[in-house]
Amino acid sequence: MASIRLLERTLAETVDWHKARINFLAKFLVALLQVRTVNLTEIASVFAGRAKQESHYKRIQRFLRFFEISYGMIAGVLVSLIGVPRPWALTLDRTNWQLGQKPLNILVLGIVYKGVAIPVLWTMLEKKGNSNTQERIDLLTEFVDLFGADSILYLCADREFIGKTWFEWLMQKRIDFRLRMRENTLMANGRGEVVSAKRLFRGQAIDQALIFAKPRRIWGLALWVTGMRLASGEYLILVAPGYSATAIEDYAKRWEIETLFGCLKSRGFRLEQTHVIEPERLKKLLALLALAFCWAHVVGEWLSQQKALKTKKHGRLAKSIFHYGLNHLRRILCNLSDRLQQIAFRQVTQLLSCT
Repeated sequence: MASIRLLERTLAETVDWHKARINFLAKFLVALLQVRTVNLTEIASVFAGRAKQESHYKRIQRFLRFFEISYGMIAGVLVSLIGVPRPWALTLDRTNWQLGQKPLNILVLGIVYKGVAIPVLWTMLEKKGNSNTQERIDLLTEFVDLFGADSILYLCADREFIGKTWFEWLMQKRIDFRLRMRENTLMANGRGEVVSAKRLFRGQAIDQALIFAKPRRIWGLALWVTGMRLASGEYLILVAPGYSATAIEDYAKRWEIETLFGCLKSRGFRLEQTHVIEPERLKKLLALLALAFCWAHVVGEWLSQQKALKTKKHGRLAKSIFHYGLNHLRRILCNLSDRLQQIAFRQVTQLLSCT
């Protein structure tokens, strides 16, 4: 319990909650990292304290059901913990899965950072399939209200996130973007004829980028177009509101949100195993996961400064920064009776402080 009190004191400097909620958060984070699953029964089974497992389970349920969370405050905490310098490249995407007949669909906005996206804001889509324009605008508006449009370097997203009204809103707010278009999107060629986008890149060698020297009209908007023919036979076609010589390299960072989803799901906390399906409760659960994810990532960065991760022949790290930190945290938290691990716990707890 001494370790929990130490974690509580650190969290109290970071999260603006009252004492009972800070106590819950400390115990939940420790339990989540120990069992590495969002299954509430598993978390309750290792929850710190003398109460029975059933009581711990009910406490978790009460938190998810009744406690009001300021997601703006959580976003500020996450950004402060990671310490990513502004302006930020943002990536937008959905993660979805099925629980029985119930579709679970979450739209997530993240900050690109060292091969992974840091989750900042998210919204529950109570339906199957793509987000609509208003849902995207609402999420970006929340971000702009919190951090300002000038904090955005650019936004990258896949072919799902397109549309005239959406583009107009981004341009009105002066938000730069690198968004992928569908191959059959109609745009003007050099002679002013309207053709499908892929026809403009058929003559390119595979993986050779072509950047048009002037903007093209798409849905009545003047957008700068970059594209290439891929070895798979598909075409990578990107649009931006201004000229960009690095559009393809910028867009490649979109994949960092897929890495995040892996960390939250099968390769990390197994979010898809949750039986929490009520939208607002699932949104709160994701806030707890985001805090645990960022703690693990911060610890991984700290460890890599002391002992660098090995790089494989293909140039990738042998282990991600997140998993480096997660494994270290789990080893400590599963062996807190050991004196050396108690010392290590004090070290990793200090990394949670935003002050």
